Amino acid sequence: MASLKGLVSIVSELRVERTNLVNQLKYVNEALSVLGKLNGGSAYTELRRTPSAAARRKMSLAQKARRAKENGLTAAAKPKRTMSASARRKVAAAQRARWAKWRAGKKAA
Repeated sequence: MASLKGLVSIVSELRVERTNLVNQLKYVNEALSVLGKLNGGSAYTELRRTPSAAARRKMSLAQKARRAKENGLTAAAKPKRTMSASARRKVAAAQRARWAKWRAGKKAA
């Protein structure tokens, strides 16, 4: 029985120590959250929207133009590529054929 009483006292001491450690950890977490807010805003990272490919291209071209202006160079933008009329007709005919095939498959089903 004597060893059992010793064991009970050890368990109670460990529980007290655990409570103290939990309290200390709470204070450390609070301190970290305060210090995180001092770093320029919130303590967590905010989700940001990813720009589209077109927006990234515009930003890239704008940055290149700024750098060219800074270095005294003229920004030589690529000319916009256009399709010829015959190429546009071929693309339109191919698309009409795809839709006709899709409609025929839908009608058969």
